[in-house]
Amino acid sequence: MSSQLTQSEVRSTDTVLHALQRAVSAAPDQVFLDFDGNTYTYREFDALTTRFAHALVDLGVEPGQTVATVLNNNIDQVATWVAANKLGAIWVPLNTAYRGDFLRHQLDDALAKIVICEDEYLPYVLAVADELEHLELVLRRGHATGVTSSPARVLSLDLHRGDDDTPFEITTQPGDLAFLMYTSGTTGPSKGCMISHNFICQQGEQANLAVPPLKGEVMYTCLPLFHMAAVDQTTAAILSRSRIAIAERFSVSTFWSEIERSGARTAKLMAAIFPLLANAPDTPEMKRCFGQLRAVTGVPISPEVRATWHSRFGVEFLNSFAYGQSEGVRLAMSRYGEPLPPEGSCGPIASENYEVVVLDEGDVVLPDGEVGEIAFRPRRPHVMFEGYWRRPEDTIRAWRNMWMHTGDLGRIVDGILFFVDRKKDYLRSRGENISSFEIERAFMRHPDVQEVAVHAIAAGIDEDCLKVSAVLKPDAELTEEALCVWALDNVPYFAVPRYIEFRDELAKTPTGKVMKYRLREEGFTPNTWDREAAGIAVRRRPKAP
Repeated sequence: MSSQLTQSEVRSTDTVLHALQRAVSAAPDQVFLDFDGNTYTYREFDALTTRFAHALVDLGVEPGQTVATVLNNNIDQVATWVAANKLGAIWVPLNTAYRGDFLRHQLDDALAKIVICEDEYLPYVLAVADELEHLELVLRRGHATGVTSSPARVLSLDLHRGDDDTPFEITTQPGDLAFLMYTSGTTGPSKGCMISHNFICQQGEQANLAVPPLKGEVMYTCLPLFHMAAVDQTTAAILSRSRIAIAERFSVSTFWSEIERSGARTAKLMAAIFPLLANAPDTPEMKRCFGQLRAVTGVPISPEVRATWHSRFGVEFLNSFAYGQSEGVRLAMSRYGEPLPPEGSCGPIASENYEVVVLDEGDVVLPDGEVGEIAFRPRRPHVMFEGYWRRPEDTIRAWRNMWMHTGDLGRIVDGILFFVDRKKDYLRSRGENISSFEIERAFMRHPDVQEVAVHAIAAGIDEDCLKVSAVLKPDAELTEEALCVWALDNVPYFAVPRYIEFRDELAKTPTGKVMKYRLREEGFTPNTWDREAAGIAVRRRPKAP
């Protein structure tokens, strides 16, 4: 079998709309999307998105405006992306776990006039609507009961899918914005990375070069479509005119049944998924799928877990050697059929798009083998982000001395990139990169909290467990358990801390900054409360009303 996309077909500039147009022309009846067995051909998807684009125009959406979504993985998430682009608008997919100040900040920052959301997340959007001066309309996906009162109009998505099939003329240029992808905000409020059409197409091209799709193969991902990895894999499918099965979410219990049902031969996964599946009990579906997955992409994978996936699941190629971020993806990558890079590396530098170096504190390029900050710059136009949305000063700060600074430490040896550590004060929990700044800001809204520091304790599945160290206001009678229960409704599920400790004061530097390294070093103290020991469970999805 031969690849559907050869190296000679890789385009230097492209747009999502032109790529879809080519797919519709070449393979109109080829299935493109598969959501739990509900399939859409390229022709059907093109018509669906054209109708919805006209509906958005009728609702007042104009070119250059943003259309925000708070949606699970489903056809409406992908359709909103392409429909918005067809009329010249900008898609803004938001993390469905966000609520409270997390959600308010991103909706406000994106200047969203229209939000499309699941019924189950509608209460969280409406809870912050009073603070969103630009919000005018919410399209709800689902069939729940009506809204008694709301600062914004709330209409049914089902009644506004459109019926006008008149094609849109494609005037989109490669440098035009396709969507905003909000960063985790590890050193401050989260910022919207401006993603051009050509940038996301180049990400799709890189995915297809890393694992060339074979004719008739099915791709698979269970990663959320509000993260870059799932979007670039969907773009890879469009570019190679492939079929992609997208699960609503990851589940250990259903993973292998989804692989079997969909017939997937390649998969894009991430983080804790690998050890969770490696350590899960045998199932009949898992045994029947032995050898079905030809190639699986995702990071990180330890050598031990890699060996398990080869021997237990029969996966031929585990493409876990890569490095990138929303600002620039696959600065380094390995490719199917090539010798594996050194264990612990990120793979060879992807020199087609980027020049990648490590810099000292003065932004001087360091020689091979020395540790410094990973930095990069483009070799071609529009192969990285276009800057931070409405934050030119942050863009300039990151893009200084003609280098984009990643905030990560690394070294380069013979063209191979090695990641060393993160300079940013970041946390990782339940597969999410999250901002201690934003979590602290959320906890400071509790009336009994006077001061708070959020940091990590090394525990869990290859990730940190969150700890909140707090100083309470005088005469406060708050308990650790009560604060945790409050967090369940006020921060995303992955930001609910496992550990809480109340202190009389937080150690600070002479300039007044909390010395988090001391808190991390102290870790689990005798006064630390443990959520798991208290039997409090955290659900990814809200309880049904």
